[in-house]
Amino acid sequence: MILLGSTGSIGVNALTIAQQFGLRVEVLVAGRNVALLNQQIGIHNPSLVVVAQGVDSSRVNHPCVLQGEEAILDVIASSSASLVINALVGFAGLRPTLKAIESGKRVALANKESLVAAGAFMDISKIQPIDSEHFGLWYLNNSSRPIERMLITASGGAFRDWPIEKIQEATLQDALNHPNWSMGQKITIDSASMMNKMFELLEARWLFGEGQYDAVIETKSIIHALIDYKDGSTTAHFARANMQLPIAYALMGQMDAKILPSVNLLEVGSLEFREITVERYPIWEIRQELLRNPKRGVVVNAANEAAIELFIAGKIGFGEISNQVIHAFERFDEEPKNIEDVFHIDRDVRHYVRRRV
Repeated sequence: MILLGSTGSIGVNALTIAQQFGLRVEVLVAGRNVALLNQQIGIHNPSLVVVAQGVDSSRVNHPCVLQGEEAILDVIASSSASLVINALVGFAGLRPTLKAIESGKRVALANKESLVAAGAFMDISKIQPIDSEHFGLWYLNNSSRPIERMLITASGGAFRDWPIEKIQEATLQDALNHPNWSMGQKITIDSASMMNKMFELLEARWLFGEGQYDAVIETKSIIHALIDYKDGSTTAHFARANMQLPIAYALMGQMDAKILPSVNLLEVGSLEFREITVERYPIWEIRQELLRNPKRGVVVNAANEAAIELFIAGKIGFGEISNQVIHAFERFDEEPKNIEDVFHIDRDVRHYVRRRV
């Protein structure tokens, strides 16, 4: 396999599964965490290593170290590996996804932005989702019963219990204080705004086709997905919040070994579900229109990434992230006609958001 984003949480879990089942890791691609990367090299002995920035190359304990986006794309195209795990963060993960599909490889996809921005221009049959929510929907969607609605769950993020009037004043540190687990900076901010869940709904739309999709808050993160059938019954996917299960299925195709301890309902005790409201999560206002016009995901993603950059830099408050996205969504109403349009719209939207501040 080729592993993009080896030092992030998805990458670390993927390597745990690879070691458990004796799977060959041909290429490791990492960012700035060279210390962890060197540990991974010692264990997995990849043929090639790619780092984001050349300044880090000399510190990597490997005889063949490449650098930058073009190196990633070249390695994907030339490698004999049949699987690419894409755990890169942000729009930067799109070109590697496209290159992998173009090269005839399967993609175990944890990079949300690939489908959000360009799902219309991909061969979905080459993609295996490894987000817990989409894996849950896939896991449940193995019967011939007609489906009425697919649901995914949300933790609620850092501000699920805050007084609504105080959320506008939240600091970066507040937004990074996730109630259930520790994640990377961007995804934690997206969880706080509920953007992360809107992206996942849009991903589900591309992965599973047209239909009804929705999300609810489940505060313990034990249930990841539910399916309502037309006969009135509902099934739910319970699993511990650990990415190794969806990763194992993506790598192995099927799984008979024990990956996680089963959920003990007596230990869980009770479950709490909450509605995702526009008052607490303003971005939810455009959810239905985005699902009706899924090609416009590129606008939402670009505006969100630009707004998060401004928030991290201290140029806008937390509440302005959703406002900037909604404003850009209303301003840019065209749909991309091809993959080149996706990159043009992404550039124009980012420039627009940055210019407004």
